[in-house]
Amino acid sequence: MPLTLITVITIVAAFGGVAALAAAGLTLLRGRHGSTAEVRLEALAKSTLQSRRDEPDEACKSVVFSGGEERPAAWEQQLARFFDLRRFIRQAGVRVTPPQLALCAALLAILGGSLGAATEAAVFAAPAGAALAGVLPLLWLFWKRYQRLGKFESQMPDAMDLLARSLRAGHGLADGLRLIGEEMAEPISEEFHRCYQQQALGVPLEDTLEGLTFRVPNLDLRFFVNAVVLQRQTGGDTAEVLDKIAHLVRQRFQIRAQVKALTGEGRLSGVVLLAMPIVLGIYMYFRNPDYLMVLFQDPLGQKLILAAAALQMMGAVVIKKIVDIKI
Repeated sequence: MPLTLITVITIVAAFGGVAALAAAGLTLLRGRHGSTAEVRLEALAKSTLQSRRDEPDEACKSVVFSGGEERPAAWEQQLARFFDLRRFIRQAGVRVTPPQLALCAALLAILGGSLGAATEAAVFAAPAGAALAGVLPLLWLFWKRYQRLGKFESQMPDAMDLLARSLRAGHGLADGLRLIGEEMAEPISEEFHRCYQQQALGVPLEDTLEGLTFRVPNLDLRFFVNAVVLQRQTGGDTAEVLDKIAHLVRQRFQIRAQVKALTGEGRLSGVVLLAMPIVLGIYMYFRNPDYLMVLFQDPLGQKLILAAAALQMMGAVVIKKIVDIKI
C-alpha cells in the first residue's frame, strides 16, 4: 500500500474516531436525561401506578420480559446500572443479543486497531482505529433506535384518532388496543398488540401500559398512558382526551419542523467544523507531507493532536446544545 494512502487513512481514522466517540457520548447523554415535562410525567406515573422505573415491580417485569425473552446475564445487570444495553436493543427492534453485539464490537475494535498499528503513526492510528471500528455497532444500534422511535412518534396521532373513534363506537379500551395492533403498521402495531395480548392473559391494563412506556420512551406516549390511567380511575370522556393528545402531537410536529428549518445553519456549521480538520489534513499532506508528519512524530505535535481532538469534542457538545431545542 503506498505511503500516501496509509497517511490519508491515518488522518481520517483519527478524526473520524473522535467524531464517532463524540456522537456516541452525546447520544448516551441524550438518552439518559429528559426534559422537565418528561420528569414530571414520570413522577406522575410513579405516584399513579405505584411503580418504580429503575426497579419495576414483579408485574412490570413480567410485562417487560414477556415474549420468550431470556433474563439478562450477570454482566448485563452490572452494565445496566450505567447503560441498559438490552433495553436499547429492544427499543431498536433488531434481532440481536447483547453478547452478539459485544462480540461484534470487540472484533471490529481489534481489526481497526490492527490496521491503525500498521501505519507509521501507530501511536494515534491504533487507538483511533480501534475506537472508530468498535463504536460502529453501537452507532448502528442508536441509529436503528432513532429510526424506530421516530416512526412510532409519527404514528401516534393516527393511533390516538383510531382509538378515540373506537371508544365512541362503543368498544372497550382493550378492543381499541387490538384495533391499533391489527390496522396500523409497524412499530406501533407491534407494541399495542403486545399490550392487548398481555391484558388478555390477565395482566392489569395499567401494568401493560406502564410496560409500554418502559419499552418506548416517548413523551406523547406518556401523556396518553397517564391520561388513560387517570380517566379509568376518575371517569370522564377518554375519547375527547385522546383527540386533544393527537392535536397536540400534530402541533409539536409542525413547530419542530419550523425549529429544524431555523437551526439548519447551526447544524451545517457543526458538520463543517467537524469535517474541516480532516479535509485540511489531507490537503496539507499533498501540499507538504513533511510538514504534516511533524504532528505525528514530534512530542509537541502529538500533544497538539490530543488538544485538537479534545477541543473538537467540546465544540461538538456546544453546538449540539445550541441547535438541540426541546419541543
